[in-house]
Amino acid sequence: MEKLIQKLNQEFAKLKFSAPWVYNPWEYAGEAYLDYWRRYGQGRKHLMLLGMNPGPWGMAQTGIPFGEVELARDWLRIQGKIGKPDPEHPKRPIQGWECPRSEVSGRRLWGYLKDRYPDPKAFFAKGYVANYCPLVFMAESGANLTPDKLPKAERIPLLQLCDEFLLAHLEQMQPQKLVGVGKWAEQQGKALVEKHALPIEVLSIPHPSPANPAANKGWGTELGALL
Repeated sequence: MEKLIQKLNQEFAKLKFSAPWVYNPWEYAGEAYLDYWRRYGQGRKHLMLLGMNPGPWGMAQTGIPFGEVELARDWLRIQGKIGKPDPEHPKRPIQGWECPRSEVSGRRLWGYLKDRYPDPKAFFAKGYVANYCPLVFMAESGANLTPDKLPKAERIPLLQLCDEFLLAHLEQMQPQKLVGVGKWAEQQGKALVEKHALPIEVLSIPHPSPANPAANKGWGTELGALL
């Protein structure tokens, strides 16, 4: 996986985006991501949860999908040096393990799993959490831009690289279920599964973002039914 990430980072660097700010956590937080993969990404899985792309206070800070700082550090016990993107948006500084902000989506997702599995190894014996796209896109204001909003000419080559990464995960873990965290992630996963005729059921659960009204009413019920 390390060689694949190195290859994809080189390919990501060649892409041109109209978004004025782009972060790649695999570059400045690669040590932490690889620690996550080595600890929890081995073996076959029953299901894989698939997010869209990093949030500014989650994976952007820690390199871990939905990587709310406290849970990634203290429950998952992820370690690794976290550097800085270059350039760095003044309103979206990367503080890594010292970041005082908590990402709501990550706190909900990992917090739910922590409550159900006090030992994280119990969850990862059957599941895994990944993001479809590792890149962070921001407007000049610092507002988050999601990959589905990119112009088609920019989005297509990006998604081809993201498909390569997801396919490597699916071939290695051979999950029975691929669960999109949100409809867009489900759509991307379903297209890839159908393209390669993989024997994987593709489903979705609501995204835990506070921007999703349904997620503010006891998020986790749909996930719990799949575990």
